Amino acid sequence: MARTLLIVHHTPSPPMRELLESVLAGARDPEISGVDVRSVPALGATVPDVLAADGFLFGTPANFGYMSGALKHFFDTVYYPSLDAVSGKPYGAWVYGNSDTAGAGRAIESIAAGWGLDKVAETAHLVDSGKESRECCYELGGTIAAGLSD
Repeated sequence: MARTLLIVHHTPSPPMRELLESVLAGARDPEISGVDVRSVPALGATVPDVLAADGFLFGTPANFGYMSGALKHFFDTVYYPSLDAVSGKPYGAWVYGNSDTAGAGRAIESIAAGWGLDKVAETAHLVDSGKESRECCYELGGTIAAGLSD
């Protein structure tokens, strides 16, 4: 039975889209088996999506030192209805921005800790969508997916 990796993201810009594509490629690496990768925009992700997931990846641009409003809306919408169902599940995150990605990362980590998620990879703080950043995202996607693999 396949396990599900839910990737919740807000990717409004070409650089964010490139980073998401790298995360997806890593999560879908051919050497990883038994993982169903679901990519859902933050404004479209629902409580049933969260309840059906075995692990999570969260992606956001840094907006004024915080996560995007779209990702915050996702957390606001699903946090309490799924609070008792997600504890102990693995997660990772990536944050893209020219300044203060740390504030956005801290916010995601704080919400994830309150949810009881298990941080299995350091939050990726990215200032560009160049080769090194894309490789980091590929590795992040692969790490979380491999942890769910058969």
